[in-house]
Amino acid sequence: MADLSDEDLLAALGVDVEPIRQSARSPQEERVIAGFEDIQKFVDQFGRPPHHGEGRDIFERLYAVRLDRLRSLTELHGILTPLDRQGLIASALNRTSYAVPETDEELLSALGLPAHTDDKYDLTDLRHVRSSAEKRAAEEIAQRDKCEDFHKFKGLFEQVQKELDSGLRATRPFGIKAEIQPGRFFILSGQKAYVANMGEVFRQDYGDNDARLRVIFDNGTESNLLMRSLQRALTKDTSSRRITDPSAGPLFASNEEDGDEESGTIYVLRSLSDHPKVVENRDLLHKIGVTGGSVERRIGRAKLDPTFLMADVEIVTSYKLLNINRTKLENLLHRVFGPARLDVEIADRFGHPVTAREWFLVPLFVIDDVVERIKDGTIAKFVYDPMQAMLVTRIQKCDPT
Repeated sequence: MADLSDEDLLAALGVDVEPIRQSARSPQEERVIAGFEDIQKFVDQFGRPPHHGEGRDIFERLYAVRLDRLRSLTELHGILTPLDRQGLIASALNRTSYAVPETDEELLSALGLPAHTDDKYDLTDLRHVRSSAEKRAAEEIAQRDKCEDFHKFKGLFEQVQKELDSGLRATRPFGIKAEIQPGRFFILSGQKAYVANMGEVFRQDYGDNDARLRVIFDNGTESNLLMRSLQRALTKDTSSRRITDPSAGPLFASNEEDGDEESGTIYVLRSLSDHPKVVENRDLLHKIGVTGGSVERRIGRAKLDPTFLMADVEIVTSYKLLNINRTKLENLLHRVFGPARLDVEIADRFGHPVTAREWFLVPLFVIDDVVERIKDGTIAKFVYDPMQAMLVTRIQKCDPT
């Protein structure tokens, strides 16, 4: 199959490659378009329009109110419709009977915020605002009781620490709510947290599933909190981590046994290139590869290698391999992340154009998830969906509903 052009690849990734047409717009029209583009970025990230509801993030609620307002102002549809690549204005999906605010004061009231008379107040400046749901989540995390039967859990925490020290377990960034399950360990505010029990799952008023948890902390306290509250706390704490389950088999184990043959390392890199495509997507763009030698040696001449975009790179994470075919594994990784591949064409040191094909627009927690699926042998059931930024089953991916 002939190599696709950069434009075809960008189009396949859902990136608009049409040139922006310059036109004379009023400041009000430019403001409307900028606000609409914020909503589109939200849809690109989460794969759905923003929804109303007290339990939602404050920015999602702001975007939901803004979208309703734009839908109601038919005089703006002529400006927005040509930009509406997601059908947000034209589609009747996700419309509600929500009363559309007419003024800034009504908008603030709809969001549960005080009205301000200061002209310098900016509706988008919400750095010091917390929704009531966020306040309740923080209170739930803070309100802990003494764990009367902590002696039952103390040994678990000690064992987990030993397994972390030995490499049998590892810590990874917290990714999605689905990771919160009974028997899972997390690190929150510097303390280990163990999900001892999960009550019956129920649906909140705003549509998300939730459940009451019993969470034990390694300082001998416990908290009876909602799964949603724990998720918020783990997401907000930039140092939070999930503790992986004990390694299944030798594939990614750090301790070798007699007869194990070291095969190499999966490495994940971030580029320090000043290429416009890299700069725009630096936190999301990763090079995923497999090497049989030292990763540091592999990237030692990155500035001279078009595979590394002729620029320095930094190692984000790596996974040791045992008893596995490196070539087949690398092909598997590239197959899974194929829908998110971003082929970048650069000039090598001789000025010849070269296309680098091992760079993918995929968040780190998904890479961790793929590694876990390879370890437990279930990776063949999954594909990566860039719109949802997560692994989905092949059936789910193909299901038209």
